[in-house]
This record gives sequence, C-alpha cells and structure tokens, in this order.
Amino acid sequence: MENLNYNQEGLETQPLGQFTEKAYLDYSMYVILDRALPNIGDGLKPVQRRIAYAMSELGLSATAKFKKSARTIGDVLGKFHPHGDSACYEAMVLMAQGFSYRYPLVDGQGNWGSADDPKSFAAMRYTEARLAPYAKALLSELGQGTVDWQPNFDGTLEEPVVLPARVPNILLNGGSGIAVGMATDIPPHNLREVVAACIRLIESPKSTVSELMEDVQGPDFPTEAEIISTREELQKIYESGNGSVRMRATWEHEQGEVVVHALPYQVSGSKVMEQIAHQMRAKKMPWIEDLRDESDHENPTRLVIVPRSNRIDIERMMSHLFATTDLERSYRVNMNVIGINGRPQVKNLLTLLKEWLKFRFETVRRRLEHRLDKVNSRLHLLDGLLVAFLNLDEVIHIIRTEDEPKKVLMARFELSELQADYILDTRLRQLARLEEMKIRGEQEELAKERDKLEKTLGSKARMKTLIRKELEADAEEFGDDRRSQIVTREASEALDENALTPSEPITVVLSGKGWVRAAKGHEIDASTLNYKAGDHYLSSERMRTNQQAVFLDSTGRSYSLMAHSLPSARGQGEPLTGRLSPPAGASFVAVIGGAPEVWYLMASDAGYGYRVQLKDLYANKKAGKAVLKLPKNSVAMQPALIHSDEDRLVAITNDGHMLVFPVTELPAMSRGKGNKIISIPGKKSEAREEFVVAIACVPPGGQLKAISGKRHINLKQADLDAYSGERGRRGSKLPRGFQKIDAVEVIL
Repeated sequence: MENLNYNQEGLETQPLGQFTEKAYLDYSMYVILDRALPNIGDGLKPVQRRIAYAMSELGLSATAKFKKSARTIGDVLGKFHPHGDSACYEAMVLMAQGFSYRYPLVDGQGNWGSADDPKSFAAMRYTEARLAPYAKALLSELGQGTVDWQPNFDGTLEEPVVLPARVPNILLNGGSGIAVGMATDIPPHNLREVVAACIRLIESPKSTVSELMEDVQGPDFPTEAEIISTREELQKIYESGNGSVRMRATWEHEQGEVVVHALPYQVSGSKVMEQIAHQMRAKKMPWIEDLRDESDHENPTRLVIVPRSNRIDIERMMSHLFATTDLERSYRVNMNVIGINGRPQVKNLLTLLKEWLKFRFETVRRRLEHRLDKVNSRLHLLDGLLVAFLNLDEVIHIIRTEDEPKKVLMARFELSELQADYILDTRLRQLARLEEMKIRGEQEELAKERDKLEKTLGSKARMKTLIRKELEADAEEFGDDRRSQIVTREASEALDENALTPSEPITVVLSGKGWVRAAKGHEIDASTLNYKAGDHYLSSERMRTNQQAVFLDSTGRSYSLMAHSLPSARGQGEPLTGRLSPPAGASFVAVIGGAPEVWYLMASDAGYGYRVQLKDLYANKKAGKAVLKLPKNSVAMQPALIHSDEDRLVAITNDGHMLVFPVTELPAMSRGKGNKIISIPGKKSEAREEFVVAIACVPPGGQLKAISGKRHINLKQADLDAYSGERGRRGSKLPRGFQKIDAVEVIL
C-alpha cells in the first residue's frame, strides 16, 4: 500500500503525524455524520432515529400500553446504538418533554422532568413510555419500500438510514449539536406554517424567502414567551441560515404586582429568581420589595415581583430586568444539516424546504412503486388462479395423475412458476363456486388501483397534488396554533446609577435667594426651617430620591437636578448658582417634581399659559432650556399641579378679579407662550398696573383656600361656579376684603 512500510517482524509502520491526522479526520467525520448533526430527511440524529425505530419495533404505538423506559433503552443499546445508557436515556427524555420538543415523539408516564429543572427526570427503571401520536408522521411509511436500510453495528440486524418523514421535522422540532469544527442550532417552527410554505413551494417553485415568510412567520418555541426579533432580523436569518433570535418573558400587572407567566425557551424560573435576588442583595435593584414563585400544576410559570411602591415605573424596571437576567435571551441560529447528498451544509429556508421536498417526492415515488409492484404481483397471481378456476377439472386431474404437476401446469396453461406455486398452495375450499366473483372483484379493484398508481407516477402534476393533500392532512391532524407570538418591542436597557437610586420620600426646599436643600420624608414644614439672614422660604416639593427636581427661573427657563444629589436639610443648603447657570439678573421662582408623566400648568403673570408634562421640563445642562416665552415686562409664575383633566383652572389678578374655567381649554405644549388665561387691561405705561398674582388647578370635590393678609376664605365648588366663564375673559370681582390675594392653596 502507498505510504505504508513494514518492519522486520512484518508489522505495518506509519508516520505518527500521518496516522493521527487520519484518525482525527475519521473521528470528526463520525461525530459529524453519526452523532451531532440531524439529517434533512427526518430531522433526527442517529440516536433519536434509533430510539423511535426501536420503539416502533417493540409495538409501542400511541395506542399501545406503556412499557418501562429501561426496556426501550435496552433494545436501542443492544441492537442499534452501542453507547452509554445515560446519554441514550437523556436523548429519549428530551424527545418526551413538551417544554423541550415542540412536537414530542415520545409519550412519557412518570417523572420526565420539569420546565424549571429539565434534568430532574426519574431513572429509566421508574418511567414508562410509548410513541406519541406525532411519531406516526415519521414512521407510518417505514415498511413500504420508502427508505434504504443498513446493517446495525454487528451486522445481525438492519436499521433505516433515514425515516420517511411525511412532514419537514427538521424545522418543526429543530435541534442543536456540537460536532468537530462545526455545530448546528435549528429553532423549532409551527407545523401549520411550515406545511403552508411547502405547499407554496410545490405550487410556485420560484418563490423567494420573503414570500415563504408570509407563511413561516418565524420560529415557534414550546413556550408562550414572545419573540421580539424584528421581521428584518428574521428575514436575514432565513436568507443566510445564520443569526440569532431574541425571546422575552411575558408579564402582566396584577393588583400592583408584576406576574411573569411565560419564560423564554429552556429558561429556569428558579434561576431567574436567583438572578433578581442577587441584584437585590447587592442593592442594585432597590425598586423591588419581594419575590415569590407561585408556580403550580395549574400555573406552570407564575413568578411574582412586588415593587416597593405604586410610584415605581414598572416598564423601566422590567426593561432593566430583561437586560440583566434570563427574562430575555438570545438564541443562536445555525441551520447546518446533513443534506440528501450526505454532506453537512448551512442552508437557508428556501434551500432547506426545496431539498426536503425533493426527499419527500422521492419517498412518495418509492412508496407508490413499492405498492405498484405489490398490486402487479397480486394481479399476476389472481390471473393464474382464475385460469385454474376456469379449468378446475383438468387442473385437479393433472395434480392427481402427474408426478411433477407444477411443470405440467406451467406448460399446459402457460403459467409462471409463481402462479403454479400459488395454485398448488390454494386450499380446496377457496375453489368454491362463489370464488370466481371474489377473484374478478379483487382483480377489478386492483386494476383500478394499478391504473391510478401508474397515472400518478407518470404525472408530475398528480404527484404534486398527492403530496400537497398528504401535507394538508398531516397539518390538520398534528398542527396547532402558534405559541411564541412575534411582537415588536423596544430594546431592553439596563438602568444607570441614578435610575437605580432607592426611591425614598424627600422634600426639596427652595429659598427666596435661590438656596436649595433636601429633607428626608414628606412631613417637613419647610416654612419653619432656618434660613440665612435676609433669606426666606419660597417653594418646596415632595418627591422621591430617584426623581428629578425641576427649577424654574423668572425668565422662563427650566433646569433639573437629581433629587438625591441635593444637599441635606441639616444645614442651610447651597446656592443653585453653584451648579446651574441662569441668565444675569434672573432669580429662581419655583421647584417642582414628581413622576415624568405628571402635568403642570405653566403661566406668566401677564395672563398667558399652557399645560406641560414634567418630563418636557427636564434640562440636564447647566444653562437649562427656555420653556416659557414671556410677554414684555412679565415674569414666570410658580407652576400649578394638574390633578386630572377634570380640574378647573383658577386665575386671580392683583386687582381682585378671578376667573374659573376647565384647564383642558389650555393647549398641551412642551414650550412657548401659551394661550390667554385671563384678560388684563392694556397698560398705559411701562409700569405694570395689573397682573396675575395666583393660579391654581382645583380637582372635582376640592376647595380653594385664598389667603389675604391674616385672613383666608375657603371657596367650595359651588363658590367657584360663580366665577366661571370663558377662557380669556375678565372674570368677576372677589368679595370686599379679599381683593388683595397674597397666596392660594388647593385643599383636596
């Protein structure tokens, strides 16, 4: 042999490098072809195919009695698969787990693991199994001449090279495996969708991947979690055969708690709980107060996350958890399969389905030809039997008198050896008078079947129709609705340090000279705090430490700072000008805060204003941003909180005029001058003669407390009705003694 040498003892010698290279290549090809990669025909690896075949040989159909799993594994190992029993049993378990296989091939009885811990299954001596109904789609045509057979490992038995799958199982159940130098990761898909794509290809062979995706929306995992990959991402996967699919847990907001009721594929609920608990212990998730796993038989997945308060932004919290835990996962896609030619190759959706249909056409052709051979053989025998029946006396005479009746019958009636043997093997009772009708009736039926088979085999259109009808029948029998809904979602985002700041109550206090401080809690009376000489209390706001405090200056500019970054109220605070840069001559007039979606009324003392959400006032740069356009000689007023769309706006001028109208009559804007709130007479000089001194938004059922000097008056809803009017009107005069209002308060 070439490159081989023999020593003096006649032993073959070979260079070590050459030997190791050949040995490793042989091993790698074995791992690729006979262990790790699925075949495009039936979508199974050798161990899975051998398990399914061994179970069918044991008679373990979907309607049979269950048998011990150890019996099945023993047959598989002893007859077809000489490997470890634990690995073989684990492959069988995977085929039985409804949360691992989209369409399980094995119907298990006993402990076959759980979605939370797939490897918690009982030993094979305790569990029982039989084939699932879906396995019929892979095995039903096995004995009909549809596939090639090969000897088993010791040459005593034969096993199928591939199973005659009636549906493209390669996509339906998918599969993963690691070989030498290559791997495969094929996600599962929905049977009805894949069958629809196959039918489209049968009818329109020139269909594109984009057209096939009208049927195959995307992968369909055995979980109700969402697939959040975009259609563009999925199309790239199906066009190249490579990529990744993202899945996200589904959740609901129930009575202030977050309930996760579906996890991504192969994600353990206990692991997710541990990941969240780890963040809580590390104080990286202060938004969560408690975790509970309420999963049970009726609710296989029910993870409860309890927020610290109802003010927490649940959407942002879940976005952070999606980004930092297994509540969202990506799955690699690498559609590497062993093709019809026996070679591994990464195939896109179009190539894969086309090649499987080629396999299916060949399988059906072999099935029909096998059946046609059976029909022709039976017709041949019936022809001989009919000859014998019509010449019964002579046949009996030959049988009784001749030493070799077989040869004489063949010569006398021009029969074949098979026909002669069949006549000689026929019992006398079958030669009764009524048998002629049965023989001719069977001949007619078989002749019709033969003609039909020959027409089908001779017509490509008939073959297409037959395969299409069989695919539709299997989709009707085994198909189901999609489980993994494909939903467009925003990308998850881990929150930064500020967003993860503990949400604690805090009161931000602003003084008349622009000094700021923050006191813990909401019970602080800011007016009683100590202030610097010549300074005084101006404004305060109750909020949370993880919210932004918004400051407004007299020129209509807004600024924002994180509440937790403000100095403590134990001292007298610090000037805002040290951290912000307002225009020269401007002074701060108010501090506001709360949830970003809260609405405020922005107004100038010239009587113009608009509604704005707090988040539109955020300005994280030192110079702030202009949000309120001021008429000449006017200043910005302290914004008024809007409780709901049913609030009524109250505006009071220094001349004692008050006007009340629905706050929704003002426009919602993010910046600008706004619309006229109350009419103020034209000015005759630069000095302002009349201006707005107070604005407030009073909700239904609320009262307005108007303060004038040391006296005050509470105006109820009925009292406010007397001052109702159209927006922009003059309003009505307040009672004598209350025409010089210093401040107003809303009493809820």
